[in-house]
Parts: sequence; C-alpha cells; structure tokens
Amino acid sequence: MSCLFHSSHHAMSYDLLIRSMTQNYLTCWPLEGCLHRTCWLLTFFLNTIFQVIGINGQFPGPILNVTTNWNVVVNVKNDLDEPFLLTWNGIQHRKNSWQDGVSGTNCPIPAGWNWTYEFQVKDQIGSFFYFPSLNFQRAAGGYGGIIINNRDVIPLPFGMPEGDITVFISDWYTKSHKRLRKDVENGVNLGVPDGIVINGLGPYRYDQTLFKDGIVYLIINVEPGKTYRFRVHNVGISTSLNFRIQNHNLLLVETEGSYTVQQNYSNMDIHVGQSYSFLVTMDQNASNDYYIVASPRFVNSSDWAKVTGVAILHYSNSQGPASGPLPDPPNDYDTYFSMNQARSIRWNVSAGAARPNPQGSFKYGQITVTDVYVILNRPAELIDGKWHTTLNGISYLPPSTPLKLAQQFNIPGVYKLDFPNRLMSRPPKVDTSIINGTFKGFMEIIFQNNDTTVQSYHLDGYAFFVVGMDFGVWTENSRGTYNKWDGVARSTTQVFPGAWTAILVSLDNAGIWNLRAQNLDSWYLGQEAYVSVVNPEVDQSEVPLPENAIYCGILSSLQKDQAQRVNFSGATSISDSSKTVFILVIISLIVHSFR
Repeated sequence: MSCLFHSSHHAMSYDLLIRSMTQNYLTCWPLEGCLHRTCWLLTFFLNTIFQVIGINGQFPGPILNVTTNWNVVVNVKNDLDEPFLLTWNGIQHRKNSWQDGVSGTNCPIPAGWNWTYEFQVKDQIGSFFYFPSLNFQRAAGGYGGIIINNRDVIPLPFGMPEGDITVFISDWYTKSHKRLRKDVENGVNLGVPDGIVINGLGPYRYDQTLFKDGIVYLIINVEPGKTYRFRVHNVGISTSLNFRIQNHNLLLVETEGSYTVQQNYSNMDIHVGQSYSFLVTMDQNASNDYYIVASPRFVNSSDWAKVTGVAILHYSNSQGPASGPLPDPPNDYDTYFSMNQARSIRWNVSAGAARPNPQGSFKYGQITVTDVYVILNRPAELIDGKWHTTLNGISYLPPSTPLKLAQQFNIPGVYKLDFPNRLMSRPPKVDTSIINGTFKGFMEIIFQNNDTTVQSYHLDGYAFFVVGMDFGVWTENSRGTYNKWDGVARSTTQVFPGAWTAILVSLDNAGIWNLRAQNLDSWYLGQEAYVSVVNPEVDQSEVPLPENAIYCGILSSLQKDQAQRVNFSGATSISDSSKTVFILVIISLIVHSFR
C-alpha cells in the first residue's frame, strides 16, 4: 500500500529517480495509517527523526510540470493542526492576486478544510517553486517544484537536454517549526542549522569522523556524455548556499523565468528563495562518483564547518564511490566575489521566450521612472516589548481581514496607503501600511541592507530588472552604475550586508502584491509590505472574487459551510482555449517519533 496520491498525467513529475529515493525512505507505519492519509516519515539525518510537512505523502512535494498559458487547478486539503496557505514563488498570477496564497490576499485554510487554487501560468517560462507562507511552516518543508515549459512554437535557446533534474537545497533544523517560531518571537537567534539537506536528504558520509552510518543521501543517476538541466532552488530559512558539482561546469541558462547569457561557473551562490537552471554535461571519465555540494556562505563560526550538504552524482559506468576532498568553495568571507558573480548574470535579450513586463520592450533603461522607494531594513529590535524587524521603520502587522478582501468590500480602516518612500525620522512602529503603486507606472526600488547578514527580497506578481548593486550607501549618483540594457529579470534578489541592490519594475499587473524578505526569521518578525496596484478604469480582464473565497476577520459572517467547498469548485474559470492541469494535493503532517 502506498501513501502517494496520483495526479493527472499532465502534471506528473518526470524524475523517477528522485521519486524512487523518496519512496525508499517514505514508510507507512502502521499500515492502517495510509488509509487515513497520514504516514510516518523516517528521515535519518544525523540519527535524528524529525517532523516534516509532506505533500501527497512526499517530501519534497510533487513537481508541477506545466506549459506556458496552461491553467493549473490545485486542491489543497489541510491535514495539519493549524491554518495553512501555499504560495507560488515567482508565479505572476496576471491580474489574479486572489490566488497568491499569502496573508494579504487569502484567508488561511483552516485545519481539516480544503480549498481550490486556480490560476494561469500566463506568459511565463522557467523554474519556480511553491511553499507554505504562514506560521514559519516552510521550516518544516511543504515545498515542491514548478516547471513552466516553452510552447513548441518557441524554441529553447540551447539544445534540448536529455534529462531534467530538480534539486532543493536548504538549511535544516531538527527543532519543529513551532519551536523555531517561538524562539524567533523571543529574540533567540536561529543559530547554526543542524545540517544542509539536498532534496530533504543527506549528507553523504564524506567524512566518517563527522557523520555516522545510516544517513540516507540523494543519488542522481546519469549517463556518460549526456547533458542534463539542473533546476536548483534554495528553499531554506536563512542561509545563503554555494552549489557546485565536483569536476563539472555549471552552464547557467535561466533564472526565475528569464533566459540568461550562457556562462560557465564552477560554483554558484544561491541565496534564500532563489532559483537557477544549469546545463551540466557528463564529460568526466567516470573513474568514480562525484560530489554534489551545498555549503553555507558568509558564516564565521567553526560550528558551521560541519554543516555541509552532500549528494552523489553517479555515472552508469562509474568504477567506484566518490573520493577525495569536497570541491573547494569560494572564500567564506569574500562577499566581493559573490557580488561580482551576481553582477555577471545577464539577461539573454535575443532569446525568444515569455518576456517580463513591460511586454515587448527590451529598452527598460529608457523608461521614465514614476516612483522611487529606498527601503532600509534593520536587525530585529524591541518595539513595545516585542521583537520585530522593520522596513523603513515599519514592522508589518497582518490584519485579521486580508487586504484584498478589504479592498473588494470597501472596508475602511484595515490598512493605510502610506508606506514611506524613505526611512522617516521617527521611532519604529508596528502598522499595516502598504505601498500605493501607480498602475502602469515604472517603479525604482533600492534595498539598503543595514543588517549583518545577506538578505534576499521577493516581489509577488512581477519579474523585476536587477539593475545595480554595490557596497556602501546608495545615493542619487549610484544610478550612474546601473545596467540599463541587459540586467536580469527575476523575482528574488540578494542584498549583501552593508550594501544596496536596485531594481526596476513595471506595475502593469493589477492587484495587491506581497513584497517580503525571503529570510524566514526576518519575514516572520515583520519585514514585508504590500504594493497596491489599482487600475483607475474598470478592467474587465481582472479576475473577480472567486466563488470559493474563504472569509475571515470582519467578513467572517459571509463564510459558507465547509461542506459546500469540499468538492472542486468556485474559482472563476480562465480561457477555455487554454489547456488545464488538474492536480490533487493532500497536505499532511507526517508525524514524529518512535521515542
């Protein structure tokens, strides 16, 4: 008997090896547990059994493999003991922020309930992922990959790879997500993670003095001479990771929906929430297996030296196990190396593909900027006796009624359109203050990092152009260093400590969109805002309130009985001419213990 619930053929994950590795360590115990859609997941990491959030009995969850302009229908049944939402990192939800799955747009799915998402992957291609957006739950898993393929009429700007492999790299703590969030609320630093996992596994026992027998690690099987596409996502909590494969080059071809100028890298710094695609050719002599490594960056404690994720690349004709030292990372403290690497990533302006907005325009450097926001973050501080993080001196306070619902029903007092475009000369405060974006305006945002760690920031609903970054304090003169031609378009950018990063974004996607720190501790304590983009004219193409909307807060009285929403229903249909992907996702808490 299996705890894996099948999806339709349109959305099946191709990667049988990684799935089989998942099945190798996924065990139903006792057998009757499968009948209740609850399993015991035994993941041996440093001989510790820990809790995860699994999807369809899998950790990581299933990959949504779709094609540009298809519709996606996802029914989520929440078997956790607390409310839950999924968000879709990098999916733009054109004019449909109702499906974004964050607290500002959706009421949480209560424990024991289900809710159906329906959205179109409009004019997008590339590598993305989904994850839980509430209650520090991402620290327990619940994430999975999203692949959006080109339509056949638009060729790839490189040869078709002979395999497609999704890799999740992440810091991991054996504390439950509930204990971690309590620590963060009490001002306790997350500290050194218990390990770095690759697809929820490992590490491979590369150092017998550090790691004991019995650790299940990831093996990726490949054929000599073939080229594979590796889609690598940092789904961790707060740790920047360096990714590399022993003796193999990483040819960068795409990041978060944009084809890049193709360049070889021996390693790549991947910051929290970022996604990259590499072509890797199996051009070695296969005298042995090879290490796949994800190791922490910019850390200054000897304890971190023991925290390295290692998996195995296995050629079919390999003559023996991986050997020798792990491939060298960059200097741990060399942020200049990492910044120069980030600057080297350029957009492939000649590739035919789905394009970031403004659609059809590749001369973003000539567009007039209408709004400028210099957003300053600070480390956690006490405000009214509680720990908070801030952006421009404001720690976001999630209202009980989501912003989008309050806007839809014209409810006053839920939020204020007064987020400041600079740090104000006043004490920090907790407030529900959002950015008043200009529809079809062109916004410049400068993130200034006053923290001591790398932070990464994400904007839902859009791909933005990363046009500049440097150490020091941003000034008006810094615009002279901007890349105004081929800065890469993506949805998550890193900001180094004591440095700034500048982005440009065309606000043509109506809705309310989350702007957040991807570092989970910073986000949880208040480092987020929302951008309200309202079309002043009646826009018939904006998706209306879904029929299956969940109501909460001030609107709780509108909530229908759960029985009326158990079956798939409700969300406004999108163009019948598009293909539809239908996938059933059961969210289960895969419980712990055997102690």
